[in-house]
Formats: sequence, structure tokens, C-alpha cells
Amino acid sequence: MEHSSVINVENLKIGYSSSSILAIIDNLQINKGEIVSIIGESGIGKTTLLRNFAKLLPPMDGNLLIFDSYSKPERGKLGYIPQKLGLITHETVYFNVLEGAICHESLLRSITGFHEKKVISKVEDSIKLMDLSDKTDEPVKYLSGGQQRRVAIARTMAQGAELILADEFLSELDDKTANNVWNAMSDYVKSNEITLIIVEHNLERAKLADRCFELVRNQGSDSSVLLEVDK
Repeated sequence: MEHSSVINVENLKIGYSSSSILAIIDNLQINKGEIVSIIGESGIGKTTLLRNFAKLLPPMDGNLLIFDSYSKPERGKLGYIPQKLGLITHETVYFNVLEGAICHESLLRSITGFHEKKVISKVEDSIKLMDLSDKTDEPVKYLSGGQQRRVAIARTMAQGAELILADEFLSELDDKTANNVWNAMSDYVKSNEITLIIVEHNLERAKLADRCFELVRNQGSDSSVLLEVDK
């Protein structure tokens, strides 16, 4: 079966200055519909790599193509779940998830509040998948950390992105909830041929991905390299 690539990397150097390179990735291709996990010790560059993929940070050197382009993807095509969730905490669960669903809509439609039935359906389905239906009208600030994380995941699912980048998206969840969320998310991305890239601290969960990579310290260097983990 022929795969269409979503991310292509060649000789990529990432960091915050050219004199301080966190990681070097020689070659990497991530395909449509793949689930890929990235592990590694704290501070080694996992979040920085994800932020490069999200086009929130520029690479220090090398080539990084997302959807065959060096430019930032068009609005709504890429979904990002950061560690700091960026929720509007005084607004309800429904409002926050709706914000994801309407990211493709025109400014006029967003302002008037008129949304198509399919948008409303996306919001309701995403809230249900994250088991938050009983919290729909509750302000986010009253939810637990784990519940807020599920709101952020639902928001990204409602967005309908083709590429989702998730940084420790299962943190603050108990084991049972984390497993339920993982199953719901993996079923969702597989059934919709969405590419999912996660930074994960739990090795057992990370190995559930189609491919698992580890950022490891390069011997004799301050920078790290990306190696595929045997499963």
C-alpha cells in the first residue's frame, strides 16, 4: 500500500539558537494515518521537536516539510495539544470545544454564532468521546486537571485536523481514564486517517503507537539524536 507523507525531515537541527542545538534528526518520514510516539529524558528536546512540527519554532538548520510545504499549514489542518492547554477557563466545556470546531469557518459566521448542524454534531460527538457529556455546560475552571485535559483533546478532535501533535496529552489522568482516552483517540485517528504524533513519558503506552522513537543523548555531544525503539 502506498503511503502519502505528512512530515518529511532531512538533516534537521532544532534548538533555540544556532550555538545551542538540542537535537539533530537526519531523516524521518511520517505518513498519513500513522500514530508515532516520542520518548526521552526530561529536557532533551521532545517538546521543542513537537513545536517545530507545529511551526511554532523555526528549525536552526535542515529541511522540515509539513504536508509537502515549508510554510505553516492552512488554518485548522494541524491540531496541537500543548502541556499548557490554552483553554478559556471562564467559559463552558461546550464553548471551548466549539472553538475547535469553528476554526475552519468564516469570521462572519463565527461572530454571528450561526453554525451548521455538522459543526454542532462534531462538538457533541467529541465531548461524548471524552466522556464529558455531563460537564457540557460547566465552566472549565471548575473541572479537575484531568478533565480539563480531556476538554483540550475534545477541542482538537472537533477541529477535524489532519495532523494532531499532542504533548503529554495523557498526563494528569488516572490509569483507567488514560487507557480509555488513548483507545478513543487511537480509534478516532485510525478511522479518519489522521496522523497523530505524541510525546509520552510512559514507555508501555508509547509502544502502543505504530512506531516509537526515542531522543537519546549523542555520545560526546550536548545534542540528542532520534532513534527508533524496538517493539
